[in-house]
Amino acid sequence: MSGFLAGLCVAVLPLLAAGFWLGRRTARPPGLAGLGTPVEHATFETLHTASLATPPLRAGLTEETAGRSARKLRSLLGTDALCLTDREQVLVWDGAGAHHRTEIMERLAGPLDSGRGEAFPLTCDTPDCAVRWAVVAPLTVDDRVHGALVACAPRESAVLVRAAGEVARWVSVQLELADLDQSRTRLIEAEIRALRAQISPHFIFNSLAVIASFVRTDPERARELLLEFADFTRYSFRRHGDFTTLADELHAIDHYLALVRARFGDRLAVTLQIAPEVLPVALPFLCLQPLIENAVKHGLEGKADKCRIQITAQDTGAEALVVIEDDGAGMDPGLLRRILAREVDHTGGIGLSNVDERLRQVYGDDYGLVIETAVGAGMRVTVRLPKYQPGVHLTGRLAPK
Repeated sequence: MSGFLAGLCVAVLPLLAAGFWLGRRTARPPGLAGLGTPVEHATFETLHTASLATPPLRAGLTEETAGRSARKLRSLLGTDALCLTDREQVLVWDGAGAHHRTEIMERLAGPLDSGRGEAFPLTCDTPDCAVRWAVVAPLTVDDRVHGALVACAPRESAVLVRAAGEVARWVSVQLELADLDQSRTRLIEAEIRALRAQISPHFIFNSLAVIASFVRTDPERARELLLEFADFTRYSFRRHGDFTTLADELHAIDHYLALVRARFGDRLAVTLQIAPEVLPVALPFLCLQPLIENAVKHGLEGKADKCRIQITAQDTGAEALVVIEDDGAGMDPGLLRRILAREVDHTGGIGLSNVDERLRQVYGDDYGLVIETAVGAGMRVTVRLPKYQPGVHLTGRLAPK
């Protein structure tokens, strides 16, 4: 797709440059209003109209998005009528001649199958019908035809054929970007489901077993732990929002650590140093909890004495810096690299590689996990979180209890 986008830019930019050059060569001196030359004004109007038609199409090709884009697309082409279709039906008709819907769909079979544009005369018994000719330009995403843009005019026009093809290519780019957005969303949802599956079996069993052990000996303690368990699972298995706040994530981690402490007692010591100003920072949902779980597991693994875990969150200006450090068994750096690359299966590895990939998807490759470790030397995991990132926003936050 990147090659397609690059090709489109290469094709469009020289045309825009030529338009600006021609306008400056032929223009009279600008007036007091400073509105530019007619060619510049027309160029800006075209770009503005295209920008208005673009946002709805980034949600895919539906009746709603087609309806919100059709008028702007018709304005781009300057034609009497325009319709957008999927492979089954006309999604929207804007302009004159809506009674041609059925005829248009009957004539689309060939272009939709071949992916090639076509122009043909329309048959009409209405004497004052404004459209007599149709130009079909398929809408293609990843070599699959999803529908068509059909421009209708009073007469045959080679210019309209060319223009409709270019506008259809522009629409196809937006639909391809929409498809990528949807794929990214599905991937993130699948990764969150993988994390939930990793959290649930052993942790839930062990937590319930600990709670059950206090039922007879300390009912009030059992009640407190049951509430901790309910709050943690409520947060972990929520179904809305790709992002949360650092405050909410740390609050869920506190519930998790309360349950772990109930099981291991004095063997686990956790220190938190959190700068209040970073608490509202948004981050991917279930991003830190797997790192804490990894620290607990490897911190206690093979040790008879106390495990110490330190969690710090600092304000570094444009970013929040979160560091999770344990004094546990550590890991061979070579094995760690293979785990992050998903070249080997390893207990707990799903959590680390999952979080690393999600951070890179959201913030870019410069924001993956930074992990310092060696066998017997514990592990230090650093997470950098930009305070602002386009597309990272909170939706459907859980109300505080």
